Amino acid sequence: MIRSYDPRTGESSGAPFAPVSEAEVDAVVRAAHAAGRAWRALPATERAREFSGAEDVTRAQALEAVADALEKNAEELWRAADAETALGEVRLRGEIARAAGQFRLFAGVLRDGAHLEAVIDHASAEPPIPDLRRMNHPLPGVAGVFAASNFPFAFSVAGGDVASALAAGCAVVVKAHDGHPRTSELSAEVIRGALPDPALLGLVHGLEAGGHLARHPAVAAVGFTGSIPGGKAIQALIAERPDPVPFYGELGSVNPVVVLPSVRRDGLAQGFAASLTLGTGQFCTNPGLLFVPDDAGLLASLAEAVAATTGGPMLTGRIRDGYLHGMERLSTLTPLAEGRPGEGAFAVTPKVFTTGLGDFAAALPGVAEECFGPASIVVTYRDPAELPAVLERLEGSLTATIHATDPAEAREVSEVLLRKAGRLIWNGWPTGVAVRWSMHHGGPWPASTAPAHTSVGAAAIRRWLTPTAYQDWPAELLPPELRDDNPLSVPRRVDGALTLPPREGA
Repeated sequence: MIRSYDPRTGESSGAPFAPVSEAEVDAVVRAAHAAGRAWRALPATERAREFSGAEDVTRAQALEAVADALEKNAEELWRAADAETALGEVRLRGEIARAAGQFRLFAGVLRDGAHLEAVIDHASAEPPIPDLRRMNHPLPGVAGVFAASNFPFAFSVAGGDVASALAAGCAVVVKAHDGHPRTSELSAEVIRGALPDPALLGLVHGLEAGGHLARHPAVAAVGFTGSIPGGKAIQALIAERPDPVPFYGELGSVNPVVVLPSVRRDGLAQGFAASLTLGTGQFCTNPGLLFVPDDAGLLASLAEAVAATTGGPMLTGRIRDGYLHGMERLSTLTPLAEGRPGEGAFAVTPKVFTTGLGDFAAALPGVAEECFGPASIVVTYRDPAELPAVLERLEGSLTATIHATDPAEAREVSEVLLRKAGRLIWNGWPTGVAVRWSMHHGGPWPASTAPAHTSVGAAAIRRWLTPTAYQDWPAELLPPELRDDNPLSVPRRVDGALTLPPREGA
């Protein structure tokens, strides 16, 4: 049975949730698949509805209705999540707002139309070329989503995977995270109430149910946020399918931060400590490696800032145990500082270790494995010219950061980090991912299994789309987005030239 636990007390509350059987997973996926047919056929935007003469709500309007429902039920949602995560009202209200914002963002993506990537190349006699047209369509199946532990809304049932897949035109089935089963059920109930068909969002519980979901023949792609072992296990299940499907996994990330000699030191140590301990360090963008000049004053300020922090309860007992295991692995390094112990049954203490660049390099790759939680390694160096060779040996990360005032000083380091991370940050901290059109939240392995794709931002919709080319296709059978008159006014590239629809009111 799957029980809901309070991280502050370690006690369970409420009735447990029964793991879902293979037959039950099959029923949920098949119901979602059936509902998905009508969802894909629904007009995506108001202009598409006018063109088709339909009277239904559009997909964009349905996504906005979901956003409204999340905000309307924020009080009940954050309280349920706090009882299972101990993340607190401020953090959880902010996360609900972020989840609602994701649904509104994708409503805007649909109205913009660029995600369709519509292209037309008219036929020519010399050289002889057929009429070719291409655009993206929803994947012909259900999107399987594995919820994350550390964001009970933004990366869970109300998360970006669900929002982007629904926007693409796919029905979704979510494997709930065992760390917040009640929050998952409540979130699903709220979202279903805003969708034209509740079956568009399925929810299953249990480890085995996740395996059945990944292998189900109606599942066309899988999204996952979690650990490296968990991601590898799902990837192996997908590889066993007779028809392997795309797997978009966000796994482990140490998010290196490089401090160069020209840095302004005011606030540097405090910024590091705050980023390290935000959410008890349970962010996928937590700064796990900090490279700094070998300077006693700088190390002292880092130690002082970390010592002023306080730990807190981790999301689950299993995550706490993983953090403690990581502490054992890092115990061969020199302790630099630790914060005050946290309170709660699953509480941990922030800890930072230090080592020299040469010793760090000699201990790679093991020393640079992610330790999920408020832990980091401060790596000291004497000559910044030695950094690129060591940074080159790091595995991929979601983010990489440089602190400096002289861009020329950072050039060689930045060229290395460009190959190591999906988001580069200048004089900032990696925690916090803006839900914007330009955001990329992915990176080389093991940060993600598909570094060309993102799980946050407008481009996340591309994971659930597939292109189709039409050659010499009858105009009557073409999608309206590819007809010469462009009745839906979508951005297109026609005979090599980008054409944009006229602005409203222009």
